[in-house]
Amino acid sequence: MREPVDLRRQRILAAVQARGTARVRDLADELQVSVVTVRRDVEELTREGRLRRGHGVVRSTVPAQETNVDATSAAGDRVAVVVPVRHSYLNETLHGARTVLERAGVRMALHLSPQASGAERPLVERALADGADGLLIAPRWRGRADEEADHEWLAGIGVPTVLMERRPWRGSALHALDSVCSDHWYGAHLAVEHLVGLGHRRMVFATRHDSPTARSLRAAFAETAGAHPLVEQWAWTLIAPEAGADGPYSADERAELPALMRKVGATAMVLHGDVDALMVVQRLAEDGVRVPQDCSVVAYDDVVAGLGSPPLTAVSPPKAEVGHAAAELLLQRLAEAPGSRPGRRVELLPRLMVRGSTDRLAEPLDE
Repeated sequence: MREPVDLRRQRILAAVQARGTARVRDLADELQVSVVTVRRDVEELTREGRLRRGHGVVRSTVPAQETNVDATSAAGDRVAVVVPVRHSYLNETLHGARTVLERAGVRMALHLSPQASGAERPLVERALADGADGLLIAPRWRGRADEEADHEWLAGIGVPTVLMERRPWRGSALHALDSVCSDHWYGAHLAVEHLVGLGHRRMVFATRHDSPTARSLRAAFAETAGAHPLVEQWAWTLIAPEAGADGPYSADERAELPALMRKVGATAMVLHGDVDALMVVQRLAEDGVRVPQDCSVVAYDDVVAGLGSPPLTAVSPPKAEVGHAAAELLLQRLAEAPGSRPGRRVELLPRLMVRGSTDRLAEPLDE
């Protein structure tokens, strides 16, 4: 059912007033309507004197000081969002969360955690001291020890909290904490089934092993490939040597991908994440291995996979939707009495984006 025009224009007005200025194209993306529709709405709001229009940009007619006062009085809640710095995957998740919070008139304070163990705790403590009423967080958690070190303080911070793309292990202090995640088991399943459907029976999986997603994927690939009746042989390795800082690993688990491919007789690979996958494809080309003629490649993350040469088939977790669902869940928690409802774990399913890096296994030539 279409959104009423008046409601859509109110959402445009609220978004622009919250920022002071906004691009028409960004508004169209956030409202999931065409640019033409937003332009028409902006024209009408401009005629009413409620917005000012520029070249592709919309500005609020409300002074910045007045906008801040209105935002504070309309919604006293403020949400802190804590994510790792320089993390392109979570950028899309962050955008999804921001869209929901801005529509609700809730102020968002972004905190970027550096690449160091325990970096999130002082950021969260600072956010709480500044008056944060709720928390969306994606801790870096390079290993289980990092995660365990965060359990006690994160479970007891005293404000509604939702984990994004993080799934605490069973029975831990964080087991009952709200979380919204991609179902990475299903993502691994999609990749394996796609390759098996193209006739590939021997494959190699490579992931980073310094993130919760990488650890989930390794377990998922092992389970999926190990139980598949048509997979004859498979192996896992680190996608890059620096990913193995939390070792130790066996020789095969630290092997160079071309060498491991030859050992396994692999005709296909699944690589996590996109940037490393693009670099591996370049390395294969230097070794005379053609993609997809000699080896089919599936990337995992689908942030920049489609920009490769060839464009990489990729498992695409619902990154923006995770942020969207996490923010909505947090808003629900802020609106209800603490402990009035049980904790929730939400899992969203990835999709497979088929591109030019996978192909049917060539039949061997008759001798």
